[in-house]
Amino acid sequence: MTRLILHRLFYGLLTLFVVSLVVFLATQALPGDAAQAMLGREATPERLAALREQLHLNEPLAVQYGSWIAGIFTFDLGTSYAANMPVVDHLAPRVTASLSLMAIAALVATPIALLLGAYSAMRRDRAVDHGTSMVTLILAAIPEFAVGILLILAFATGALQLFPAVYAGRADNVLNDPTQLVLPVATLVIAVSPPIIRMMRASMIEVLESEYVQQARLKGLPQRTVILRHAGPNAIGPVAQVIALQLGWLAGGVVAIEYLFRFPGIGLALMDAIDTRDIPVIQAVTLLIAVVYIVVNLLADVVGLAANPKVRVSSR
Repeated sequence: MTRLILHRLFYGLLTLFVVSLVVFLATQALPGDAAQAMLGREATPERLAALREQLHLNEPLAVQYGSWIAGIFTFDLGTSYAANMPVVDHLAPRVTASLSLMAIAALVATPIALLLGAYSAMRRDRAVDHGTSMVTLILAAIPEFAVGILLILAFATGALQLFPAVYAGRADNVLNDPTQLVLPVATLVIAVSPPIIRMMRASMIEVLESEYVQQARLKGLPQRTVILRHAGPNAIGPVAQVIALQLGWLAGGVVAIEYLFRFPGIGLALMDAIDTRDIPVIQAVTLLIAVVYIVVNLLADVVGLAANPKVRVSSR
């Protein structure tokens, strides 16, 4: 199994290299001129030329890419054009804010989805099971930003003005007012839960029909013991990979949610950076999202390999 993990790790690093190349070339292909965007239309040619020289925009692309990659290894991601400060310092509080939002969503979504999936499996072909299957199918088909808009209409406007529609606060203290996190967290929870619920239901049904669970029932063990000691732990293994993939989706999905709720995380920073052509920030955020997604997928592969009995047996 170690060889397979190293194989996955090699392809993960190769994918990261390709992603970094695509991110760099994509930011270079953005329309407009960064120096023009920073100085405005009234800037003189001399000032534009001086700023391009200062930002190293006149250097060959290969040199710019090499300097960017070298800076990543020393945590020097350049200087934000818009904020006029190191990108690391500019993004640090926003990364913390986004990680807080994603962590809360994961901690809420995972246990709820597992319990709903297991409960639906134990009530197979009953009204609860059919209702859960239909609701999860509908929610899985609705884009996350549409879910967010519906939650805003339901709980932030009209008769039920229970929570604020947009976040109002700084990036370094997002946990000070939990009510402002309710709608963004709820949107993310609704977005990531359906696949986990459906996978947990399928896995639980398969385990409940297995021979060892049937034998446990024939021995007279209480239903609660059969579920908690035998069925539940064995059903979670195959679902772990789906959970990891959904958590990886959070890194990219949080961009639209943060923009919708004006949450001061990396998603909002990315959208603002695109508006101002703040290329160092765009490169840093997109690469960070790609790293999180690749690492989580790598972990999901490892979990999937570890949960596969054939792989475990062949590795001995």
